[in-house]
Amino acid sequence: MALPANVIVLDHPLIKHKISMLRDKNTGTNEFRALVSEIAMLMGFEALRDLPTKEIEVETPIEKCMTPVIAGKKLAIVPILRAGLGMVDGVLKLVPTAKVGHIGMYRDPETHEPHEYYCKLPAPIELRTILVVDPMCATGGSGSDAIKLIKEHGGHKIKFMCIIAAPEGILKIANDHPDVQFYVGSLDRELNENAYICPGLGDAGDRIFGTR
Repeated sequence: MALPANVIVLDHPLIKHKISMLRDKNTGTNEFRALVSEIAMLMGFEALRDLPTKEIEVETPIEKCMTPVIAGKKLAIVPILRAGLGMVDGVLKLVPTAKVGHIGMYRDPETHEPHEYYCKLPAPIELRTILVVDPMCATGGSGSDAIKLIKEHGGHKIKFMCIIAAPEGILKIANDHPDVQFYVGSLDRELNENAYICPGLGDAGDRIFGTR
């Protein structure tokens, strides 16, 4: 599959290793939750490499110097509830000053279409780099709708980050939002008849929170 220009698959060995551990059905809730956070941190390191910086003066034990820090209103992390919550702490370890918004989406069990039930974003959203996070991108419906909602609230510098994606989901988001950078840890084979990613890892939300 030829990837759209705005899609980047992160092929770092550490990310691959940790995703393999996520896939294992014998990985328990505590370990699964920790792995999701660790992968989010590793992926965030790459996704945020173009954050704007400015020079400030700092006095070291030796002398004064000019040195870069993150500029502007900085970062907003926006998880798609509920599974996206599992990725927030990993990114916050990189950027502790980031603000966190939330978008609630649920998938209709019959049609597999997403429906919004909650949206709260940090102001001023139009001045922030926005990182939308969700462990899974299956059909791409929830991700695409979440990005559309952020744009309707004034956000425009948006990145989308997921751990595992199906080709169908990647193509939908990339085509619906060609201006959004898309970072994925693993591109899986396909969706099954129930719109689950294959081989995937099951329901990420259930495995993060220990529910069924």
